[in-house]
Amino acid sequence: MMQYRQLGASGLFVPELSFGTATFGGSNDFFKAWGNTEVEDAKKLIRICLEEGVNLFDTADIYSDGASESILGKALEGIARDKVLISTKTTFTFGDGPNNQGSSRYHILQQIEGSLKRLGTDYIDIYHMHGFDGNTPIEETLRTLDDLVQSGKVRYIAASNFSGWHLMKSLGISEKYGWNRYVAHQVYYSLANREYEWELMPLGIDQKVSSIIWSPLASGWLSGKYGRNKPIPADSRIAQKGSPVPEEAINKEALFNTIDVLEKVATETGKTVAQIALNWLLRRPTVASIIIGARNEDQLRQNLGAAGWELTKEQIKALDKASEVHTIYPYWHQRQNLTLNPPPRFY
Repeated sequence: MMQYRQLGASGLFVPELSFGTATFGGSNDFFKAWGNTEVEDAKKLIRICLEEGVNLFDTADIYSDGASESILGKALEGIARDKVLISTKTTFTFGDGPNNQGSSRYHILQQIEGSLKRLGTDYIDIYHMHGFDGNTPIEETLRTLDDLVQSGKVRYIAASNFSGWHLMKSLGISEKYGWNRYVAHQVYYSLANREYEWELMPLGIDQKVSSIIWSPLASGWLSGKYGRNKPIPADSRIAQKGSPVPEEAINKEALFNTIDVLEKVATETGKTVAQIALNWLLRRPTVASIIIGARNEDQLRQNLGAAGWELTKEQIKALDKASEVHTIYPYWHQRQNLTLNPPPRFY
């Protein structure tokens, strides 16, 4: 049974698994490597999601140049709006010209209207700043977002891909002026890359900012199709240069060690490697929802099988040990005295 988790310091509850629609459209080579799902197939996938209790659907204005939002909107037609949660994002370049990127008032107000129209709705449940804009004053961004919440066009606001100081400064400014604050942070986090734990997770715990996880299978590195003696499949996103996770960001020896343990735990549990990797994430602090993607019904049902059961503490510890890598400064220095800098409690 799907579980629902409170989203940060808000009253909103979201499913522990949500559905990412970056596979909708495939309007260019990068997104075509993710998928090219059109409306009729999208309707089938959304129906399966709703049957399993997954009612949060994530997209972004830049996914296939707006096609992902448009297809999602058409696929949701006929479904009562209060039965679904829609998450979308803005900040990155959309169109031409110097003002068609960033988190300025100009760009946000322009993009929210486009997103609402493409999605066929009059409000967004969770509106993310897709990345940090170092050119626009944070006050301008947050005041604009607060105005959107006050207007009813946005229910909750969230960040994505921020550094620790980006998020903390934003929270401080919201508190200073009494504006709506970010209740979630959409981040990359997986057994292949655990840097999120070094600073952003402790910040999220302290400030009650939940995480929504993108690419939980590291763009396929943790799908079970790849391993120490298994080459990258030719039809994978990695091989087709559609991975948002740079290959050089992954420590291959740690990855192979992790996959070895994943395969062992999969044998013990009767689950797939991908299901084990997703379930591990569901046991981590701050995680409110994991965004799963799927090109077809079979992939979707396999990913949905990650919920409704739990790994043992021993299995989690084995995966933690295999995936551990050396931290960078100042974290290795802080970890020399864990009584002063206790890590998040995983067990």
